[in-house]
Amino acid sequence: MRECLIGIDAGGTMTKAALFDMEGRELACERRPNQMLFPAPGHTERDPERMWRATCESVQALIETTGIDPGDIQAVSASGYGSGIYLVDAESNPVRPGVVSTDSRAAAIVAEWEASGLAASVAARTQQRLWPGQSTLLMAWFSRHEPEVLGRTARVLYCKDFLRAKLTGEHSTDATDGGIGGAIDVESAAYVPSVFQDMGIGDWLDRMPPIGPSAAVAAGVSAAAARLTGLRAGTPVVRGLVDVTAAAVASGVTGPHQLSMIAGTFSINSTLHATPRTSVMPFLQMPYPIGGQVLATEGAATSASNFEWFCREILDGEAARAVARGQSVYDVCSDMIAAALERDNNILFFPFLFGGPGGAPAGLLGVRRSDVLGDVLRAIFEGVAFAHRMDIDTLLTGPDAARPQVIRLAGGASRSAIWGQIFADVLGLPVEVTDGTELGAQGVAIASAVAIGAYPDFESAVAAMVRVRRRYEPSAERHAFYEAKYARFRAITRTLAAHWPGA
Repeated sequence: MRECLIGIDAGGTMTKAALFDMEGRELACERRPNQMLFPAPGHTERDPERMWRATCESVQALIETTGIDPGDIQAVSASGYGSGIYLVDAESNPVRPGVVSTDSRAAAIVAEWEASGLAASVAARTQQRLWPGQSTLLMAWFSRHEPEVLGRTARVLYCKDFLRAKLTGEHSTDATDGGIGGAIDVESAAYVPSVFQDMGIGDWLDRMPPIGPSAAVAAGVSAAAARLTGLRAGTPVVRGLVDVTAAAVASGVTGPHQLSMIAGTFSINSTLHATPRTSVMPFLQMPYPIGGQVLATEGAATSASNFEWFCREILDGEAARAVARGQSVYDVCSDMIAAALERDNNILFFPFLFGGPGGAPAGLLGVRRSDVLGDVLRAIFEGVAFAHRMDIDTLLTGPDAARPQVIRLAGGASRSAIWGQIFADVLGLPVEVTDGTELGAQGVAIASAVAIGAYPDFESAVAAMVRVRRRYEPSAERHAFYEAKYARFRAITRTLAAHWPGA
């Protein structure tokens, strides 16, 4: 087999290992589930060693099923979700469970600091808003509620960096993870000591990992990791990218004329800028490895995971049996949704299973006795698209906002042609989908290709390794229909938030 690269991506529910050729074509992929832990209300954790075992099993199965000679694997790199936290000792052993970015234990601290003005002060220095799952907020929570954990911690790591530490023993991060973690000044890509002091986490600063280039070899695969994965000891391991950035790179996003949209667990919507945004403080902001740009992001946990929940918990009959046989849930539902698009439909779905704006609840509104499953599925697809648009409306507000002309779509929803068209019609912009199913893994494979010298820079690697597979043009008639339906969606969301208990 010809020379190849392996990209690893530790996502919300699965850890994936994918094999790519040097032109970026995905040759094979193996997936293993991650174990989620819910030790208390609002606490979302992950067993780090279980995630490491899932990585080892995925890589080993990838090598075995493809029959590739480990000597043909030119480099390995990992991506993973941003923020959250992994605390390890000097030997890379976790000192407590990892925390996932959907965790909300620090919500009370965010509210306290918003009231005191500290949140605004910190946001100005890190160029993004404070939110409970942010790494620095979690350190503040540990300082208050688990102060003993600091003494056991040699290094604070992010998800992808923990996996690389297990592969190599090396501890570092890159500026994309540092940005999402709320720990750096995005423009200088350096830690901000005053932020750590003001947040009461000054003692954590010397535990933070050194920041290095994303497209650089950090170390080689250790002998111990080689035995567990089937990789050859010494194989270069590249530092890599956080998943938001990796997916944007693998989608071929190179300039401000494009909007990167990831429809997965989170609604992730990002645009590129020459300098950090300041007129409207983004939810996330991070250095981007192409053209010295900055990626600004708006998002929330309001995306395709709502549809996956519906299919898992509610869907019944032939569609559910087809999914159980291994068919794509998008293939199973596409005909029903296509038929529903030919009928009048005023049903609204609010995709707020993980919490909506202002505490708005999830739910269906406007279902009639004559409606069938396809009508409900259509409403779910539309509701998720409306939630993305709410984030995009914020992202495109302010004098320093980008003015994108096309959307590059990634995530689970990108597998559905029907959903791609709905996104185009709701947003009034063309939607493009690139080759490949695992864009986080592909993004770090692109970084690896640059790191080992196969391409001189990210721009050249993206040009050679990314190909647009599908394009959806918006319908003017459907866009006008969705303008009115979206206005109702926003108005009712505000009403629900105002009156729902606990909002």
